[in-house]
Amino acid sequence: MRAPERSSLTVHSRDFEPACLALHRSGELAERARRAVEGLEQCTACPRRCGADRLADEPGTCRVGRHAIVSSHFPHHGEEDCLRGRRGSGTIFFSMCNLACVFCQNWEISHAGEGRAVEAAGLAAMMLELQGAGCHNINFVTPEHVVPQVLEALPLAVAQGLRLPLVYNTSGYDALDSLRLLDCVVDVYMPDFKMWDPQAAERYLGAADYPEAARRALKEMHRQVGPLVLDEHGLARRGVLVRHLVMPGGLAGTREVCEFFARELSPDTYVNLMAQYHPAGRVSPREFGEIARRITDEEYAEAFALARAAGLHRFDGVFKRN
Repeated sequence: MRAPERSSLTVHSRDFEPACLALHRSGELAERARRAVEGLEQCTACPRRCGADRLADEPGTCRVGRHAIVSSHFPHHGEEDCLRGRRGSGTIFFSMCNLACVFCQNWEISHAGEGRAVEAAGLAAMMLELQGAGCHNINFVTPEHVVPQVLEALPLAVAQGLRLPLVYNTSGYDALDSLRLLDCVVDVYMPDFKMWDPQAAERYLGAADYPEAARRALKEMHRQVGPLVLDEHGLARRGVLVRHLVMPGGLAGTREVCEFFARELSPDTYVNLMAQYHPAGRVSPREFGEIARRITDEEYAEAFALARAAGLHRFDGVFKRN
């Protein structure tokens, strides 16, 4: 299945079916799950390619072994307009991470590992619980290192009646092998593009290859699902929604990132330029002092101007009102 060429970026909800249902009916979803779980024996699920035997519960670089660790799951009303709707986005927050962002705003989850290990049946039950609560989608948050575990749970959830769009909410530090296993599984990809410069990525994310990995990943995501398509209620149904956190002093490379979105993905790319950066994690005036402040109104306005200049025109939240 490939993203259709569309003269319109809308679809009627009655014409939409989550992609994984067809894959489940063909038996391919279960086959993908089997291959993904087998791959845990010498793990290459993310760009770290650490080779840990996670199948034997040996923790990888991400510090997660055989089973995903879930911090929480609930209807989230703080996501983008097109995800939260009126009844919330059904978020499942996975603990640990394959990055080491010094400014992480979810330190207790991503670094300290707050949460509990959940087997496939438990993860499937969480999805069904969120569907039962009326959520508009299932939103996997920080799933880069647990793609096999997500795939393992999905056939169980679909067999028990899961019928919601699937959102893959990621840092952008994803392996192509994992993303290809998710082709025709994920409906909405929501990647960050954190930083353009490799030196900055090494200093602030602990991964000099982040920019290259993110460019590859976003291109593959766009190849699979295309620009974001909304239904008649303004809810996301299929496509790519990108996030970019504006950093103090332009350290994230906003100009280059936005030009990449417009040139290498599409000018129709749906973008959330985020203004909520604040010092967190390891950031203090004594350590990483250059980012130990919030961004200014002028920096935020400049980021929006750069996005416009790059040719982008679809923005979430405040930008829709400009």
